Amino acid sequence: MSPTSPANPGCPTRRLTTAQALVAFLARQYTERDGRRQRLISATWGIFGHGNVAGIGQALMEAGGGRSGGGNGGAGNGAAHRMPYLQGRNEQAMVHAAVGYARQSGRLSAHAVTTSIGPGATNLVTGAALATINRLPVLLLPGDTFATRPADPVLQQLEVEYAGDVSVNDCLRPVSRYFDRITRPEALIPAVLQAMRVLADPAGTGAVTLALPQDVQAEAYDWPEEFFAERDWHVRRPAPDPHELEAAVRAVRSARRPLIVAGGGIRHSAAEETLAAFTAATRIPVASTQAGKGALRHDHPADVGGIGHTGTATADELARTADLVIGIGTRFSDFTTASGTLFANPAVRVLHLNITGFDAHKLAALPLVADARAGLEALTAALAGRGYRVDPAYETEYTGAKEAWEERVEESFATPDPTARPTQTQVLGLLDALVTEDDILINAAGSLPGDLHKLWRTRSRDQYHVEYGYSCMGYEIPAAIGVLLAAEGRTPRRPVWALVGDGTYLMNPTEIVTAVQENLPLKLVVLQNHGYASIGGLSESVGAERFGTAYRHRDADGGFTGPPLPVDLAANAASLGMRVLRATTVDDLRTALSEARDAGGPTCVYVETETPDTVSGPPPAQAWWDVPVAETASRPAAVKAREEYDRQVAARRRHL
Repeated sequence: MSPTSPANPGCPTRRLTTAQALVAFLARQYTERDGRRQRLISATWGIFGHGNVAGIGQALMEAGGGRSGGGNGGAGNGAAHRMPYLQGRNEQAMVHAAVGYARQSGRLSAHAVTTSIGPGATNLVTGAALATINRLPVLLLPGDTFATRPADPVLQQLEVEYAGDVSVNDCLRPVSRYFDRITRPEALIPAVLQAMRVLADPAGTGAVTLALPQDVQAEAYDWPEEFFAERDWHVRRPAPDPHELEAAVRAVRSARRPLIVAGGGIRHSAAEETLAAFTAATRIPVASTQAGKGALRHDHPADVGGIGHTGTATADELARTADLVIGIGTRFSDFTTASGTLFANPAVRVLHLNITGFDAHKLAALPLVADARAGLEALTAALAGRGYRVDPAYETEYTGAKEAWEERVEESFATPDPTARPTQTQVLGLLDALVTEDDILINAAGSLPGDLHKLWRTRSRDQYHVEYGYSCMGYEIPAAIGVLLAAEGRTPRRPVWALVGDGTYLMNPTEIVTAVQENLPLKLVVLQNHGYASIGGLSESVGAERFGTAYRHRDADGGFTGPPLPVDLAANAASLGMRVLRATTVDDLRTALSEARDAGGPTCVYVETETPDTVSGPPPAQAWWDVPVAETASRPAAVKAREEYDRQVAARRRHL
């Protein structure tokens, strides 16, 4: 006869360690939206040390082991309830991989990440910030110091003189949407239920942290069997408030030059088709943020490209003259608003459809708090009987401007000399000519996001994967692994490209080893331009004269103006197990990219780009971005930059 739970008399129990119970619980959690059901936590990444090896590590071994599971184990896991384990090389990178997986999975499925105490735990902080800023779910399970304190301090423990209950895991509090420390086994039950609630909340998701003292992980407890029952977490689609909807309808109907700003919320809500239907009915043009690019295909008549500092001339000119800006699922960051200078029409109003009230009220907007798809459906239906459509002259204006911009794109992509070293934009042009709607491009930092936002022709809703909420160098390679894992099982397998500059590559190449270990067909394109090219260009524009941005030997005066460093990133990638294709000319690169696309294993294409194009490539920025310039300086470059800064900042406005 099974023992019963003291908390729930009559309920059978199962004796497991806290770690075993946690893993068994996670393997039985599901999300459901629109009738589609999937595992909420489909795998766990882990690097083991003394803080988690005997707890979570032992539990994962019993719960399935490898990617497709294995073993039945003491936690009672059947085939459907195994917990696959993924081996990473860097804790931050494991979070990036989990974030890439969650984004590709539409935020309906996520990964967990376990680490030891000390540096393993603090290495999570950057990845956690990235996840929370981008509203993407990831479960963090860092080990913690002993709850019972049999020895104090233990190895890697941070001692805080004024507080005995603080550990390095507290660094994760401000970057987590939910945080708890499990100091007793039974405390796991309410904490993990709250954790699942947050992970599945479309308005509140992000990084969730459960700090796990290493002694508590290994402690046994009689868990109620009902704790391990399968549980579905419904992902809501909240509809708009009728009063807010009616106010939104009035705002749209009174607009003569409306512009939609499509953000990442459209992708998270799978609202692309609904947006297309709305634009078909109203003919309102659609500009996109970095996260929203792909909301419409590049060749959709209403798509006018990226908006803001890295946007197109078409979108930015429409933004300057718009009398109604309709934000959908965006955070209205400074890149999108050109630091408050872009929406320049004195009469402009902002209408913001967003699932969170916090975002919906930004820019003193008229709020429409709802799921993006549900809100667009309601707005489309409410406008349908009232005959709204933009003036044909406005439609002709923006479609003509879009055609003119496409000519500039063609000029940037052109390769007149196939024997020359390619420029960065020519690299993108060669990729543009090669890919189909199946390909996925991943990028996050450097000068590439600006070029991609302005120039890339997005062919599917999930092709464009640029992480620009945190713009974290080192995101691309692990994120590509996460995307590949999310796309497993599809035949043929989708080509996934990670585009990185040399600066980003040097930050975090470690997960190449993971791609090799798992035989994932990652396509890595490394662009060598000998330094931080993007920041070099910014440095020059603000009077800092490219200080500290080049990868070069020191000169006689101690500066970094000597020859480029003899760093061979291609050899490095090969040493980590990748097949490497070197390209020196446009023709070489065209061949190498095609070969990489067809490859069945991890493949790197390495190319040194032409130096004059490495800052941002043509065309230049179409809107300003506020990076403060020294108010007093002795060097002429800084004095001149301050004059330009004062001129630009005068155009900033607060939307009230």
